[in-house]
Amino acid sequence: MAIVMAVAAAATVLAQAGGDHPQAPPTPPQDEPRVARLKSEAAADIDSMKVFTQQMVDSVFSFGELGFQEFETNRYLIDILKKNGFSVEEGVAGIPTAFIATWGSGKPVLALGSDIDGIPQASQKPGVAYHDPIIEGAPGHGEGHNSGEPLNVTAALAVKKIMQREKLPGTIRIWSGTAEELVGTKAYFIRAGLFKDVDVAMFVHVGDDMNVSWGDRGNATGLVSVLYSFKGESAHAAGAPWRGRSALDAVELMDIGWNFRREHLPLEQRSHYVITNGGDQPNVVPQSASVWYYFRQTTYQKIKDLWATGDAVAKGAALMTGTELLPTRVLGSAWPQHFNKAVAEAAFANITRVGLPQWSDDDQTLARALQKELGSRETGLTTKPAAKLQGPAETNTGGGSDDIGDISWNVPTITLRYPSNIPGLPGHNWANAISMATPIAHKGVTAGAKVLAMTMIDLLTKPALVQEAWDYFRNVQTKETKYEPLIRPDDRPAIELNKGTMDKYREQMKKYYYDPTKYKTYLEQLGIAYPTVKK
Repeated sequence: MAIVMAVAAAATVLAQAGGDHPQAPPTPPQDEPRVARLKSEAAADIDSMKVFTQQMVDSVFSFGELGFQEFETNRYLIDILKKNGFSVEEGVAGIPTAFIATWGSGKPVLALGSDIDGIPQASQKPGVAYHDPIIEGAPGHGEGHNSGEPLNVTAALAVKKIMQREKLPGTIRIWSGTAEELVGTKAYFIRAGLFKDVDVAMFVHVGDDMNVSWGDRGNATGLVSVLYSFKGESAHAAGAPWRGRSALDAVELMDIGWNFRREHLPLEQRSHYVITNGGDQPNVVPQSASVWYYFRQTTYQKIKDLWATGDAVAKGAALMTGTELLPTRVLGSAWPQHFNKAVAEAAFANITRVGLPQWSDDDQTLARALQKELGSRETGLTTKPAAKLQGPAETNTGGGSDDIGDISWNVPTITLRYPSNIPGLPGHNWANAISMATPIAHKGVTAGAKVLAMTMIDLLTKPALVQEAWDYFRNVQTKETKYEPLIRPDDRPAIELNKGTMDKYREQMKKYYYDPTKYKTYLEQLGIAYPTVKK
């Protein structure tokens, strides 16, 4: 009778954790009573930490730092982890704002990661359904990377408590997805051996739904990020232009050549560039100029081929202008993503247990007002859970990238996407920051933390699940495809990137850092009525 009651109680808590939905989710496989009880306890504990979680989400949002310059974010998270018994290695892989925090001992080793960097010119007041920057031109969390590590920390603390009491062997590691917008670090983590003893990596990323997938991810790519620099000869641009050799001409001809070549490239490729150095002033023929390219494709070999095409176009531009193409610099890279079937199945079962948050009328009002502002469909927030686990993509028409791909080809990995943002937004934009320090983000992180904690409990209590994960990794995923890094042996992390931007805005941004000792929420600190919409 006691066992039956425990299972019933667990089911009740887990059902309450997800809220009400118009459509019932699929029935998850039944856990044995002990595992159900531990999952129920973790969910309840995570609910009890809602204020703690909210303060982390709001604090990191207020820092708004760009990649490789996440110093405030780093220190804040590291201090929390140390206070909660984790040992922390800082500056890993030669990256000042990268860390790994560890607690526990023995197997399995579970590595929890999420990104922490922001987006240029994405400063935005949260809870305001139109463009209203906190600081004009400053960076901000225009993707929602302020929410992932708070989710990981919350889940880890709930599981840590259970592990201590139940004397469960295992190691929890929390690592920072530094400079993800630059795809600048995870390949270096692999090269430094930071995942050599990891059994399962669980990555979390903000989304507008709760989902997970296995196999090759659709509508996604890997990439290589390359800086092309040309050296010319300066001259008086009016007095003796014939004596000059314009490095800027080489950059512009490379861009023209690439745009003509683009017509004849495969449909799934994505490529884009910015000119990072266009010379000094118009009356001096530019002796140096640089252009920065992202080459995206759906397989490792196709990325290499696209990169080779870029190199050829650059050499042609140098020949046409009589300039010198300097050695290229790789600023980042990412393998295409492939996720583990066994771990994804376990995570999806827990998604069906937790479900989506119960959104308030205010949450839905903000979402629909922003969608209207952007000309998107006014559907509001997602309320129906996924009906089935998404498997390998049948076709891949290309899309974004994330260097979690490198980790996914070295250790069994999943990405859990959790509902802290609003559907129908452009991405990498001020609009994507609007929900990220509001109840929408807070509820989504709490729900995601429950799913993550429950999946960790599965891995800690079911050794066969870890074995199944490695069977899939070795015998299916990597049977024919072997990981080769896109970064070259002499490449180093581009840790100087974004320094100038943060030096320009950091002192202004400090005035708006969240102070949880004075204000319950960041919305309260900023004096924002939730939601604020156009009349």
